[in-house]
Amino acid sequence: MRDGIDLRLVPSACAAWLAAILVVVMSARVACVLAAVAAAACAATVALARRGGRLLSADAEQAHLPRTLERVGPVGAVGAAGQVALVLAVLTVVLATGAAQLVARQAGGLAALAAERAVVRVVGSVASDAVPVAPSWPGAPARYRVAISTRSVGARGAESASAAPVVVLGGSGWSGVVYGSQVVASGRLSATEPGSRAVAILFASGSPSVLADPGPWLAWAARVRSALVDVASTLPGDAGALLPGVAVGDTAAVPTDLADAMRGAGLTHLTAVSGAHFALVGAAVLVCAGALRMHRRLRVVVLVVALTGFVVLVHPGASVLRAAAMGAVGVAGLVLGRPARAMPALSAGIVVLLVADPWLAGEIGFILSVLATAGLVLLARPLAARWSGAVGRPIAYALAVPVAAQCVCAPVVILLSPTVSTYAVPANIVADLAVAPATVVGLLAALVAPWWPAGASVLAAVAGAACWWIGAVARTAVALPGAQVAWLAGPLGAALLAVATAALLTLVLRERPTQSDAAGPARRSWRDRARQAVMALLMRATRDAIPPKDKQTSDRRRDCRSRVGRRAARTRRARVRRRGAPRRPGRRPSHRAGP
Repeated sequence: MRDGIDLRLVPSACAAWLAAILVVVMSARVACVLAAVAAAACAATVALARRGGRLLSADAEQAHLPRTLERVGPVGAVGAAGQVALVLAVLTVVLATGAAQLVARQAGGLAALAAERAVVRVVGSVASDAVPVAPSWPGAPARYRVAISTRSVGARGAESASAAPVVVLGGSGWSGVVYGSQVVASGRLSATEPGSRAVAILFASGSPSVLADPGPWLAWAARVRSALVDVASTLPGDAGALLPGVAVGDTAAVPTDLADAMRGAGLTHLTAVSGAHFALVGAAVLVCAGALRMHRRLRVVVLVVALTGFVVLVHPGASVLRAAAMGAVGVAGLVLGRPARAMPALSAGIVVLLVADPWLAGEIGFILSVLATAGLVLLARPLAARWSGAVGRPIAYALAVPVAAQCVCAPVVILLSPTVSTYAVPANIVADLAVAPATVVGLLAALVAPWWPAGASVLAAVAGAACWWIGAVARTAVALPGAQVAWLAGPLGAALLAVATAALLTLVLRERPTQSDAAGPARRSWRDRARQAVMALLMRATRDAIPPKDKQTSDRRRDCRSRVGRRAARTRRARVRRRGAPRRPGRRPSHRAGP
């Protein structure tokens, strides 16, 4: 759509989200039955739409309507049916693929073993980095959480194939596991909540045994990340702690007080791999490709290669793939300036991600990413247009982006913590000055560090200065009075905040009378009166300067256009009469009508 946002795929995305939420908590058999019902309903809707279109076409032919009017009827009648058919097709695909994944997760009987709290031996590949777990009591030994994609499970003397994800809670021996390596773990299983991504929790009884190292690409990513951590460790304070997190999403070195400050200031998304990382990387690649005057198709190829390499560097987990999809939509909608096509791309990305992984529908990270991207697409431009007259277009966009994201994400954040960050928007605006150099220069330092440590140190110092600024903004924001305001907890509090935010946006975005209209003609400013006087003088001088020949020429051109219009009208009427339409009474056949 040229004049507005295209929302035609939004119902399909909502239907896919609803189906994904339901399919992860039901059995595979029920999901298959519902998929069959949705498929039958989709086929019936398509058949009825086609039959209705043929009937309307036949009625139009019997009424001898023009061909243009003949097409209007079926399109208007079949449009709603097409939307219903598309929604049903999306429901069918999500339910069917979800049922297939549920069947694959049940192989090996891991869920049954978890219900019995059996002691098992699991073989699988590491699917996440080791994340420290908060100690249960002061002085408790360190524990780490690692996700494993199982390949086989052995229990009670029998071993069977498995493809279910498992979360491992282990001791300090699990802190050094490498993403993508093949390991063996032993321990006792525990069942998880229905709808959880992991089938079971494995309480490891010891350190893992490594069977195989990761592949070459993942091994390269591990070397780059390790080199960046080594370079960042030479930087003092918050600079060294934040650099790996801002650049590649490694938050292992972030201390507790700094993490709390980032959370209180609403800046936690800067240290997690999000769509903003992919948008910044994509924008930097497009700028470099444009400076080299690459062809548009070659730019797309380079962009895809760069984003794929970044996915490998930050580890291609579920959250990273989600962030990559949302970042691609952000590049398409904001960097390329095509908001009308960004919403269909966002809706299509939601459907594709939920078909591939329906467990994303219940994850807070996915919800916040979708809402933030939708907020940027729908609200950033209107807010910037409203404020550009007062502060200028660049500053208006700098203000509109964090405001739009905060408005749509705040009701969801309330479900996690019943507090409102008062200075989240100002903190994001001030911290955004350092996000781009910290991310891009930090990523360059990571790529250079394995083979040129000295150059990486220089780049890390530049990125570290930007990271220090982010940490200083976070600590300053949470130290201000009234930084955290208590709010009503639960869904009721989220709904109340959503209503309040919607009311505030309505007040900000509504049409307002201009100053000249409100003041009336008697109180217009001298600038408006001077501008109108100059324009009137210019128009009069231009009109008086036109010679008579030019006036006659313009009159002849006007008469020529009118004759051409009359001839085209006679031609159209002749074509209508040839199709059998009755002639208007009192009209003679025109010999000038074309064939």
